[in-house]
Amino acid sequence: MKMFLLEAQGLARYFGRQPMTRAVDGVSFRMDQGSTLGVVGESGCGKSTLARLVMALDRPTAGRVIFEGHDLFAERDRVLSELRRGFQMVFQDPYASLDPRQKVGRIVAEPLHLDPALGRRERRDRAAEALTQVGLGLADLDRFPHQFSGGQRQRVAIARALVSRPKLVVADEPVSALDVSIQAQVLNLLMDLRDRWQLAYLLISHNLAVVETLADRIAVMYRGRFVEQGSAGEIFRRPMHPYTRRLLEAEPRIQTPKPRRAGRPAPLAVPVPSDDGSSSWVGACAYAARCPHAKPECLSRNPATIALGVDHEVTCHFAGKI
Repeated sequence: MKMFLLEAQGLARYFGRQPMTRAVDGVSFRMDQGSTLGVVGESGCGKSTLARLVMALDRPTAGRVIFEGHDLFAERDRVLSELRRGFQMVFQDPYASLDPRQKVGRIVAEPLHLDPALGRRERRDRAAEALTQVGLGLADLDRFPHQFSGGQRQRVAIARALVSRPKLVVADEPVSALDVSIQAQVLNLLMDLRDRWQLAYLLISHNLAVVETLADRIAVMYRGRFVEQGSAGEIFRRPMHPYTRRLLEAEPRIQTPKPRRAGRPAPLAVPVPSDDGSSSWVGACAYAARCPHAKPECLSRNPATIALGVDHEVTCHFAGKI
């Protein structure tokens, strides 16, 4: 049986009591080394909670995260600390993710403190090597974060993620806080590092252009659930879920937009649960309140996930029929 680098099985994270908020609600996916999975969806759909679960920064309500064959939430703390060297995270805001009181050399070397075999000199040498990999210099080791631009700070954050030589990097909106001109530089850097070191990326973003640039596969997330998964080319060329289509329609494109199809159905004209992410959606399609194709059965049972090809899955009662 093939062992994947990363595997999520029925991952769920619920908050509060009744009404319960289902931030992540039964998510499953697999990743190989060197691959990039882009998770897209609007703010509040559960993307960042999913990232925290994969990083074992939060414990799931249900489900498992398996990294190189190890169930992260079944391991003892000592084993989990050793496994953490293999996966690191790049956070969204380069201004908030770096301690302003620490010099960059110490910030970048922070993950190396998980390895007691490395001495102070070795940690500094590894930090210098990581900074060089992201296009910064040795002199930057002794500078403070406030002495860098936003793009340079994000390079420091990437260096910190790389210093332990991980196999997986979870990038949570890694360029959203940067100017557009700087975004391209950081994305090119991420691609270069992936090709050079065979890194796997779990890329969290609301920006479809960013995901299209980096991802091999895409998972579209809505209200804590994956509503569509597939290869990047397939998702952009042949989106099958109504929510995926709406995301693509809302994305600014340089080319001439395609005309909308005439005769678009009206939204469901029957009472629907509140659109607040709570447990009132249990047993119903989470997208029914906004879906122009919804029918009464969308409120009576959860849609099954249907395979529409070798690498294309859609969670919809009418997948391939609308």
